[in-house]
Formats: sequence, structure tokens, C-alpha cells
Amino acid sequence: MQQLTRLIDEAQQLAAGQPASLLNSAEAEVARDLQICNACRYCEGFCAVFPAMTQRLEFGQADIHYLANLCHNCGACLHACQYAPPHEFAVNIPKAMAQVRQQSYTRFAWPGALGRLYHHAGLTVALALAGGLALFLLLLQALAPSVDSGNFYDYFPHHLLAGLFGPVFGFAVLALGLGVRRFWRDISPVAADMPAVLDAGHAVATLKYLDGGHGQGCTNADDATTLWRRRFHHFTFYGFLSCFAATITATGYHYLLGLPAPYALDSLPVLLGCAGGIGLLIGPAGLLWLNLQRDPQHGDVQQRPMDRGFIALLLLTSASGLLLPFARHSHVLGSLLAVHLGVVMALFITLPYGKFAHGIFRSAALLKWAIEKRQRR
Repeated sequence: MQQLTRLIDEAQQLAAGQPASLLNSAEAEVARDLQICNACRYCEGFCAVFPAMTQRLEFGQADIHYLANLCHNCGACLHACQYAPPHEFAVNIPKAMAQVRQQSYTRFAWPGALGRLYHHAGLTVALALAGGLALFLLLLQALAPSVDSGNFYDYFPHHLLAGLFGPVFGFAVLALGLGVRRFWRDISPVAADMPAVLDAGHAVATLKYLDGGHGQGCTNADDATTLWRRRFHHFTFYGFLSCFAATITATGYHYLLGLPAPYALDSLPVLLGCAGGIGLLIGPAGLLWLNLQRDPQHGDVQQRPMDRGFIALLLLTSASGLLLPFARHSHVLGSLLAVHLGVVMALFITLPYGKFAHGIFRSAALLKWAIEKRQRR
């Protein structure tokens, strides 16, 4: 025990004396915590962070960003750590990592000005965009001739929707792509091979590291474990993919098969969209429920309004989208369609800067970890 205390003291001195003048306070805290963890090594079997940490003796800024995004915030290490608060070392890996993760989304965002704006007022920006775009579409509808049909294109012509959503979707893909490219060039100068890509892809698809390292899931404030956080993430992830598949299928129907919307309730685009909408109702609602009751030490409480704003956009998107097929012959169809389209546009505009970015950055971190594992072997 005395030897361990001596090692931890040396680690703290090393962390304090690092050329860490380049590190901000959140990054310096991660470096300090990891130096202590490197001396202790008790948690190295919990997730990918700790075996990756043991490959390093010092932690520069790139390593800190990499390990912070590799962390899945399962909370297992906090509850196992003998140096967690109220101990004088006050090691809180989930909180320190969450703060750096959020900073990394801003640091590598493209364009940087939008990343900084969303970082400082993410909830306000998301809700203002959704409300403003929905109001704009409602005004467009009010200026158009009155219609009473179940065809969405009678309210908003196809060329108008394509002209609005094409640039928005393209911008989201471009901004996310350039952001993660900046992140990857910062954390990993090496190229990935196919086995590493497959390994990382499996970890992403199964949310492997949301099992707490022991297969029982994330840790609650009462020290109990649950797999529900992993399950709700699965509903959200695959719900989003199903909605995206519905959009791609409908695009193929329209341009390749010459079959314009609306489609029957039993058609493939509608079935995929409904399945995705249900997933995006169950998943975000469950994550919001867990978020509301999670221990404040599990992550950064200052980010919760932004996290909940993103969840709210997902819920509004799925709820309004699911109502559309059943409101086709209702007088509220046009208004409901305008609200749905406004929320979807706001969601895609903010995707590269908010909570959604964590999935992209974490996938890149998992790919780097898959490469490191192969190099170590």
C-alpha cells in the first residue's frame, strides 16, 4: 500500500509538472487522473480506456482526446475506484472524460464558429432552429393555394423539398466528415486495415463497451448495474438507421422506379419509417428517463441541457413523423408536415456539433483502439 501511495504521489507530481501548459483545465484533469490510474491499474479490465491507457506513460493532448472519446461513460470505474470523491485525490474519470469530449466536438468542428456557438448555447440554438424553420414552412403553406388531400407533395412540392433538404443533408455529411477527419489526423497518424475496421465496426454495432466490462451494463447511483442504457442506445441507433433506410428506399422508388409518394402503409418505405420512428421514440424516451435520474457524478451536469435538447429533437422528429401516415386525410396534415420538416432540418443542421457527434468520434476512437490492439499483438 505504501508503494502504491508513493507511485500515485509521483504520478500526481508528473501530471502537475507536464509540459501541460498547452492543456486547458479539463485536459489537465484527465491527465492527472490517468496518471493516478496508471499507478493503480485496478480498473484495467472494465473497458477499452484502461488497457489503452497502459500503453502510455505520459498523456499529451492528442492522447487525452483519444481516450476521452474512447470512454463510453458506463460509470463502472467511478464506483470501483478507491480514490473517487470524497477521497482527497478526487478521481472522477466519467466527469473528466465528458468535459474533454464536449471540448473535442468544438475543437474539431467544421466550421469552427458554428461549433463554438453550439457549445455555448446548444439547447437554445436547436430549439430556435426547429421553431424558426417550422414557422417558415407554415408561412409557405399559408401562402400556397388551399389543398385537401393526403399527398404530401400537394403541400410542399417535391422540387421544393429536394431543394431545401438536399443542401442541409449535404452540409451535415460534409461537416461531420471534416470534423472526424480533423480528429483522426490529430489522434492517429497510422492507416487502418480491414481487420481493424471490422473489429471496430463490431464494437460500434453491438455497443460492446456499454456493458460495464462485466456484461451487466452501466452502473447506477445506487451501485446497481443495468443494461437498459445499452438497450435504449440500440433502439436509438437502429431507429435512426431504419429512418435513413426509409429515405433512401423512397428516393429509389421515386427516381429509379418512377413511383412518387405517397406510398401505401404496407410499402417498404413506410414500414421502414414506422420501425425507425418507433425505435426513435423508445430509445430517446428511455435515455431521457435514465438521464433525469442519473447520478450527477456520472458525467458533466453542465452538458445535460444540451443532451436533453438533442433528445427532445429526436422525440419530436419521431413523434411527428409517426403521426403523418395517420393524418393523411385530416385538416391538420399540412401543419403537422411543416412542423415535422422544420424539426428534421434543425436536427440535421445541428448533428455535427451536438450529442450526435459523440457516436462518430467514438467510432474513430474505437478504430484507433482496434489498430493498437493489433500492433500490440
